[in-house]
Amino acid sequence: MKQHTYEVQIDWTGNEGVGTRSYTAYRRDYTIAAAGKPQLQGSSDPAFRGDAARYNPEELLVASLSACHMLWYLHLCSTHRITVLEYVDAASGVMEESADGLGAFVRVVLKPTVKIADGEDQTKALGLHTEAHGFCYIARSVKFPVELAPEVS
Repeated sequence: MKQHTYEVQIDWTGNEGVGTRSYTAYRRDYTIAAAGKPQLQGSSDPAFRGDAARYNPEELLVASLSACHMLWYLHLCSTHRITVLEYVDAASGVMEESADGLGAFVRVVLKPTVKIADGEDQTKALGLHTEAHGFCYIARSVKFPVELAPEVS
């Protein structure tokens, strides 16, 4: 079996000088770095005292699912001779938080809108979304449903 390893470094940058002395004494800010790539600025969701100007882990999870699906879809279109001219996904995810503060994602919906070249097979292009979903490594790794609501024009 072939294995792929992915390495990132997370650096907490939210120490206000007193560390985590209290719940309100620190910022939830961090950076995400990978060798040779620009840093991403992260924080927790504003609902959990985070900075709304930074990406939060929940957004990054939804983005990972969306990007993985898109890349598989584009690959499948290219091998099936479907020319994709535009691809935009307005993906969304729902996380439920219980009374004890624990949370879990319960669903993600990918809503890709795809424009293909004139005269190409729209039915085939639409069907390739299902195939791409089956190949997406990230979707195959999560325990909540990832739903598709694609449009092809």
